[in-house]
Amino acid sequence: MISKANIKSVKSLHQKKIRDAHNQFIVEGEKMVLEAIRWKSDFLVALYHTSDFPTEEIDATKINLIAISDHELKQISGLQTPNKALAVFDKWPLETVNIPFYIALDGVQDPGNMGTILRLADWFGVEEIICSMNTVDCFNPKVVQATMGAIFRIQVRYVDLKSHLLALKMPVYGALLEGENMYKSSLKPEGILILGNEGNGISEEIKQLIDYPISIPRFGEAESLNVSTAGAILLSEFFRGTI
Repeated sequence: MISKANIKSVKSLHQKKIRDAHNQFIVEGEKMVLEAIRWKSDFLVALYHTSDFPTEEIDATKINLIAISDHELKQISGLQTPNKALAVFDKWPLETVNIPFYIALDGVQDPGNMGTILRLADWFGVEEIICSMNTVDCFNPKVVQATMGAIFRIQVRYVDLKSHLLALKMPVYGALLEGENMYKSSLKPEGILILGNEGNGISEEIKQLIDYPISIPRFGEAESLNVSTAGAILLSEFFRGTI
C-alpha cells in the first residue's frame, strides 16, 4: 500500500524541476526496472510493485520493496498501460572520462530521439554524450523508456556546449546538409560528432566550431532525416573502419 503523500511525491518526479531539486528520477515497467537494478542497484530508493512482479529475481534484503495494487500503480505511473513496477532512483554522480570519441547534442528536444541516441551510443560503445543545456532532460521518463536501459550505462553530461567543446580540444564533426559527403570522407571515431535540433539543426554559435562538416547523401526526394536516424547512419560510418 502507498500513502497519499507518497503518491504525490512519486508523481512529482514526472516534472524536471522536481527531479532536479531531489536529484531523483523514475523508472517504469518490469523489464526496465530489472535492468536498472542490474546496473544501478546502489542508487535505488524504492520499488513499488504489483503482485505479479517477479520479486524472486532481486535481492529483497537490499531493496525497499513496496507492494501496491494495480490501481495505485496507475496513480503514480506516466505510462498509458503501467507494467507491474515503478522504481525511484537517486541520480548517480558523473565520472571523469578520457575517451577518443563523443556524441554532442545541440538542442535535441524530442524524448524519443534522445532515447534512441543513447541506445546508439550504447551500441557503438560511446561512453559519454555531451549535451547543451537546452537539450531534453535525459531523466525525463519518456527518454528513460526510449533508452531501453542505455541510460544506466552511458553518461550524459549537460554543459555550456561552446566552452566544453573548446576545452576538449578535439576534432569537431558536424552533421550539416551542406557538409562533405560522408562516403567521401575518411571518418574514424576520434573527435566529437555534433547532432543538432530537430527543426533548426546545429546552432550558429556551435557551427563556428565545426572543423569537418559532413552530410549523408540523398538519393530520393525526402527533405530531411530524423536526427536519431541521421545519427545512426553517421555513427555506422565512423565505426565501419574499425572492423
